[in-house]
Amino acid sequence: MTTVFTNGTIWTGVQENLIVDALAIDGERIVAVGHDAKQLLSSDATVIDLKGGMLLPGFGDGHAHPLFGGLESIGPQIKGAPSMEVLLETVRAFAQANPDKEWIVGASYESWHAPNGEFDAQWLDAVVSDRPVVLRANDYHTIWCNTKALEVAGVTKDTPQPPLGMIVHRPDGTPMGTMREWGAVNLIMDHLPENSRTEFREGFRVSTQTLAESGITWVQDAWIDPGMPESYLDALANDLLGVRYNLALRADPFNWRNQMEWFASARELVGVHSHLTCKTIKFFADGVIEGGTAALKTPYLDAPDSKGMPCWDWQELKEAVTAIDAMGFQPHIHAIGDDGIHAALNAIEYAQSINKEKSHPRPVITHVQLLDPVDLPRFAKLGVVANFEPLWACNDLLQSELTTPRLGDDRASWQYPIKSLLDDGAAVSFGSDWPVTTQRPLDCLTIAITRTHQLADHPTAWIPDQRITIDQALSAYTAGPAFQAGDEGVRGTLQRGFHADLVWLDKDIRGIDPALIPSARILGTWCLGKRVFTHTDSAN
Repeated sequence: MTTVFTNGTIWTGVQENLIVDALAIDGERIVAVGHDAKQLLSSDATVIDLKGGMLLPGFGDGHAHPLFGGLESIGPQIKGAPSMEVLLETVRAFAQANPDKEWIVGASYESWHAPNGEFDAQWLDAVVSDRPVVLRANDYHTIWCNTKALEVAGVTKDTPQPPLGMIVHRPDGTPMGTMREWGAVNLIMDHLPENSRTEFREGFRVSTQTLAESGITWVQDAWIDPGMPESYLDALANDLLGVRYNLALRADPFNWRNQMEWFASARELVGVHSHLTCKTIKFFADGVIEGGTAALKTPYLDAPDSKGMPCWDWQELKEAVTAIDAMGFQPHIHAIGDDGIHAALNAIEYAQSINKEKSHPRPVITHVQLLDPVDLPRFAKLGVVANFEPLWACNDLLQSELTTPRLGDDRASWQYPIKSLLDDGAAVSFGSDWPVTTQRPLDCLTIAITRTHQLADHPTAWIPDQRITIDQALSAYTAGPAFQAGDEGVRGTLQRGFHADLVWLDKDIRGIDPALIPSARILGTWCLGKRVFTHTDSAN
């Protein structure tokens, strides 16, 4: 059945035919654009009246953790807690309402609630002391746990600092309850009971609903560990994947050679479905600046003896990226510090020099926070996709309270150089890192355009020369993720024969103050021609 969209602004993403007044789909594909689509209005086609709104290609999310985001719904809802008092009361109330839960597990508390992002177990003990409590920070690189969790895990003042991890101590040498990076985090997390199949299914239901409501039709899940592909397949079999997911299997810096068989078998197990693929390997080159674990070329301002915590021996990273590139996997490298980014580029360059006769899957470096200007031209030269989470490109509390003080003003000005990379001809895609921050592209778009945090008391543009246009930002959220996935020939723009991935907004956001973009409502989302979200105010 043909459906024609009309009576609104239709942004195709195709520069030579950017705005049209009609679009037609049939099944999973776009069948006509502009005048050709209007010709179908006189047929038996279903008509969607856009009511002066805007139709776009479905948004893609080039880097997120959708299963983690969905699973957050089953724990205490601490994300966005305005104060420590509210956060603790939320944990107490949840524990009281769930007396049978063996562990209390929550996620996405804001790191700036405590000086240096260091939280004490005793604060949690005051609200829950009879059971272990573990909460993930909003960066997902840090956890905060109570004394019972430390006891269960056997973490004491005599526990040595683990490789690739940091146990934060009190002045008396006892573990505070804040654990940074996986080596320390896993000391606690390895003791958690496994989520049930019911909990996983609920996580997928919430994830798909949340993404569809946000206009997202494709997402890169950037953190897949053993067991998770099977959970995705279970969700697929139970029709819980209304939008499309690509899986990135996480490479272990200490065990990656032994993972090669799992990489191959997981890809074969998942296969290629319309809503699920497994084409990517995820690498963590380093940590995060606010935690002092991102890898820097020169020391942190507040820690002159530290250049952060690289997650890999850099030569090992070269070998691992080369090996998975040879297998036909796409490298997707988390790199935040300038040395981490430099090492990621070196690894990609090395892989391309070794695998000269092979077709290289498009490499991705994600976050690209602190980019040394000397490394900027290498993105375009090596064909590396720079995946940004644009919501972070503003002077919010995380930046002003934790990040800039650790870098100093000069280095802080190198952060998130979106426009510079675009001007240099590099490919750019956008993502959210949800649930680290909001998954809503409309919230992220406004910051990419203004470099301003709209909730600030006195909003001012932060590193204003990196602001981009709305059309550039829309492309980075539509064509950008499609290009990242190697799907630019079938989706990401609105062209005849392309996949019918669409999002309908209630207003033309190109014609309003960029600060007002988040106020636009999403009225409908279509993935492969199937409507997966309908706003209650939409009559169509």
